[in-house]
Amino acid sequence: MIRKFPPISSKLPVLMHGADYNPDQWLHDPQVLAEDIRLMKLAGCNVMAIGIFAWAALEPEEGVFAFEWLDRVLDSFAANGIYAWLATPSGARPTWMSEKYPEVLRVAANRVRNLHGQRHNHCYTSPVYRDRTARINGALAERYGHHPAVIGWHISNEFGGDCHCDYCQDAFRAWLQQKYGSLEALNAAWWTSFWAHTYTSWSQVESPAPHGENAVHGHNLDWNRFVTDQTVAFCEHEIASVRSANPALPVTTNMHLIEMLDYRKFADCLDVISWDSYPMWHEGQDDSGLAASTAFYHDLFRSFKQKPFLLMESTPSQTNWQKVSKLKQPGMHRLSSLQAIAHGADSVQYFQWRKSRGSSEKFHGAVVDHAGHEHTRVFRDVAALGKTLGDISDIVGTTTPAEAAILFDWDNRWAVKDAQGPRNSGIHYERTVHQHHRALWELGVPVDVIGSQDIFAGYKLIVAPMLYLCTEETGRRLEAFVEGGGTLVTTYWSGIVNEHDLCHLGGFPGPLRRMLGIWAEEIEGLYDHDRNGLRLLPDNPLGLSGTFEAHEICEIVHTEGAEVLGVYTDSFYAGQPALTRNVFGTGQAYHMATRLKPDFLSAFYKSVVEQIGTARALDTELPQGVTAQIRTDGETTYVFVMNFSGEVQRVQLDGRSYTELETNAPVQGISLELAVNGVVLLKRPTKP
Repeated sequence: MIRKFPPISSKLPVLMHGADYNPDQWLHDPQVLAEDIRLMKLAGCNVMAIGIFAWAALEPEEGVFAFEWLDRVLDSFAANGIYAWLATPSGARPTWMSEKYPEVLRVAANRVRNLHGQRHNHCYTSPVYRDRTARINGALAERYGHHPAVIGWHISNEFGGDCHCDYCQDAFRAWLQQKYGSLEALNAAWWTSFWAHTYTSWSQVESPAPHGENAVHGHNLDWNRFVTDQTVAFCEHEIASVRSANPALPVTTNMHLIEMLDYRKFADCLDVISWDSYPMWHEGQDDSGLAASTAFYHDLFRSFKQKPFLLMESTPSQTNWQKVSKLKQPGMHRLSSLQAIAHGADSVQYFQWRKSRGSSEKFHGAVVDHAGHEHTRVFRDVAALGKTLGDISDIVGTTTPAEAAILFDWDNRWAVKDAQGPRNSGIHYERTVHQHHRALWELGVPVDVIGSQDIFAGYKLIVAPMLYLCTEETGRRLEAFVEGGGTLVTTYWSGIVNEHDLCHLGGFPGPLRRMLGIWAEEIEGLYDHDRNGLRLLPDNPLGLSGTFEAHEICEIVHTEGAEVLGVYTDSFYAGQPALTRNVFGTGQAYHMATRLKPDFLSAFYKSVVEQIGTARALDTELPQGVTAQIRTDGETTYVFVMNFSGEVQRVQLDGRSYTELETNAPVQGISLELAVNGVVLLKRPTKP
């Protein structure tokens, strides 16, 4: 059922627009705060994330709190209609703590303890760090939990990394004992009989190490799971330390593309999902590929709670930590920011408000440059976007009604990368997932990015690229989805291992074999220069014809009830199935036995979407590099038409009645002209 969610904060029931703000860096100059307030209002910024790395300013000595400067900032915000996500400062500890309590510093995988410095250089298991974090958080909550400017808690900053200290080793062993119950079960799950690595005592179990155990795949997988659980537990510890002062304040933590953490596990303890997006725009003339992968992550984070999320960080201009820091070309700030809104964000926020004068991010983009005034191109872009966000705040709380989903699990991601399988030179899991998602994005099909534990009902189409780690339960749930009328798309390297990274016996694709109607006998990795091909057979149900290039992976399959739609063109397995379809119950399951390029994926998904009637944002042909995305409250549908092609484009409308969202004026004509980096905002009645 389509519903409109209440605003994230009743104090600020509009689209949020703001930045990370670090007044603790400017305590020596009281005039900065007054000028910042003036500029925030001028830029149409209504919210700031404050205190993220301010622990040393808040507690300059152990047990000595200095809150007066934060009082002044928050009181000034309240007097000027500006609000704050108040951060817990655990992302970086003060030097006095590292000196007095060296146990708070992380131990690397090589078992060497780090020196003080950097961010997140601390142990989530350390009793001292947990205690000191709870103490500063509790003091902040008691003082500011009911402050009129505070709309919620920003828990820490971009959690990530692992620690291998003695506390963490003990916690890992306890986690394993709870999970497996006995050493016999652990040894069986990790297949430790290989290389005589059988454990005979829990004390022998340690975390993976570059100079020790690192080749037992079940071990590596469980370590990643443990690190996620331990980080989530620390996040929950922080939340508990601020909740009691005002349980009504929502909590979030800003996520990023951290390799080791399963961010889906954080969803249950957070009230709102937020993430930090930093695409490398303008690497080429055409930004559509990067736009599609960015859209994937917007869809991923929105799907965690199936409701609007926050874009907590982005850059209004450039970064300073990417290989090349390009400026955003004219129009790109508006386009990239509204892309987040189009995919479900209820905010556009930046790192950072005012550029740091020194240290590692002094050249990172900011709303206020070192020049210190509003007379810059970037400030004008931000202010113009602020006006747009103010004009379209009716969209707050609306949802994205997706009938298609991509299956993306961290367990699977970790296992694929650790598999030592057919292409150790790069099996390109994420790139493959992005390409399948992009084919739907190009069609303007709204997509959720779900996990194997999520609900499958309600989707017409589920795409599961490289579902290497597929449990028996996931297999049964996907069978039920297809049997009940759904369409499933799988690829090579699926149904290979179970939850312990142990190979399924009896033939691949394991739990998917009966539903797909195939047996995968062998899989071949191709060199980068190798090519094969897919030749489509005549009169196939997709209505497609011709030959398409295949590369990187070729799986040799035999049909067990599936219909062959296309065959290989080369090698000793030429003429054998490369694309199959199996009717199962009232649904159907397609299997791509080889990695195919975007030209085939575009044609394939266009045919599938048309045949099963998957909803699109616009029922029209979209030019290359142009996409359309929607949000709705059930009464009104909001359509974002976005041009990432690098060229002026014209889009035909689909005959329905549209008005421009910002001006509320009827759209004239049957087509739209989109400038380079252009975006047009439309609305229409949801029901004709």
